[in-house]
Amino acid sequence: MILEMKVPSPGESITEVEIAEWLVQDGDYVEKDQAIAEVDSDKATLELPAEASGIITLADKDGNRYEEGDAVVVGAVVCLIDTSAAKPEGGDAPAKSEQKEEAPKKEEAKPAASETKTYATGTASPAAKKVLAEKGIDASAVSGTGKAGRITKDDAVNAVPSMGTPTGGSRGTSRSKMSMLRRKVAERLVEVKNTTAMLTTFNEVNMTPIFELRNEYKETFKAKHGVGLGFMSFFSLAVVRALEMYPAVNSMIDGKEMLTYEFVDISIAVSGPKGLMVPVIRNAENLSFRGVESEVKRLALRARDGQITVDEMTGGTFTITNGGVFGSMLSTPIINPPQSGILGMHNIIQRPIAVDGKVEIHPMMYVALSYDHRIIDGKESVGFLVAVKEALENPEELLMDNNIKKALEL
Repeated sequence: MILEMKVPSPGESITEVEIAEWLVQDGDYVEKDQAIAEVDSDKATLELPAEASGIITLADKDGNRYEEGDAVVVGAVVCLIDTSAAKPEGGDAPAKSEQKEEAPKKEEAKPAASETKTYATGTASPAAKKVLAEKGIDASAVSGTGKAGRITKDDAVNAVPSMGTPTGGSRGTSRSKMSMLRRKVAERLVEVKNTTAMLTTFNEVNMTPIFELRNEYKETFKAKHGVGLGFMSFFSLAVVRALEMYPAVNSMIDGKEMLTYEFVDISIAVSGPKGLMVPVIRNAENLSFRGVESEVKRLALRARDGQITVDEMTGGTFTITNGGVFGSMLSTPIINPPQSGILGMHNIIQRPIAVDGKVEIHPMMYVALSYDHRIIDGKESVGFLVAVKEALENPEELLMDNNIKKALEL
């Protein structure tokens, strides 16, 4: 039986995907649920699993084949699987690189009769030599227009010296096609810059209280819950508290109306194998420290392993991004539309600050809030970021209700 494999819909409103990479070769035997290809949508890179076991043909019944980089309409047949074929005995199929035929070598071009060189070719006249010497140009870098290719004075006068110092190093370039996901991200970033009144406000946070809490309870927390007590739970719960105080930041523009959410779905920017992905922590207002850390770990692992779904990245009312993991000290994060605000975390550095009139060294982090000024005023944006700062600098009172063990479920 020949099974036609069709491209499933990765999510609502997605009508086509792009073949990012074939993971099998034509004629390979594949097992049911084995990943046979990676496909890019405008929201994520997903694996395409085999629907049955058998010998695979990377073409439809008419022999049409989709190459890597080709766009495919959702529902189109991308390959065939002969489910009646027996599994071959022996080793695996040859590696992908071994299957490719060697490209035929191009014939070397033979010089035309008019291009025949003589002793005069590239030789500068006495007057031309003088001009070239004054300009610091080597005669070999100049094409002569005189008889038999001789370099004339006019050639030397018109010669332009090479800019920069020759180093002898490689000056090659490479060109590669952007994935559908990367192209869509680029379009959205430009759209945000062009369609929103985006501003960024900054503040700094003394991370000492959080460091002290983590140092005291992180081992117990991990032993009981199986996840680490990281920074993301503190920041997520601080954001939940601040959004409740300043609901305009948890809003979006819908036509001529302002839509304010009564729940908090926090998008978290994580690094995946194909670039930045933004899965969503649903109803963060109902989660504890353990709940946030468990969800962050789950989503991060799914993003890393290429298992994240479009549904898990759809929605979100506010975004948190952490450039600090890459060493960023300060940035102006770009809003994740149609949201109206995004909080940027940054690197933590030991810096001297004034405390009660004395200079002390503390772990400090700069934080940034980018917001859409069309819907959020300065009072709300600055107040929101100050509220986040206050909660992070006094977590025991403002995030744990003065009961650390209960808040951490220890």
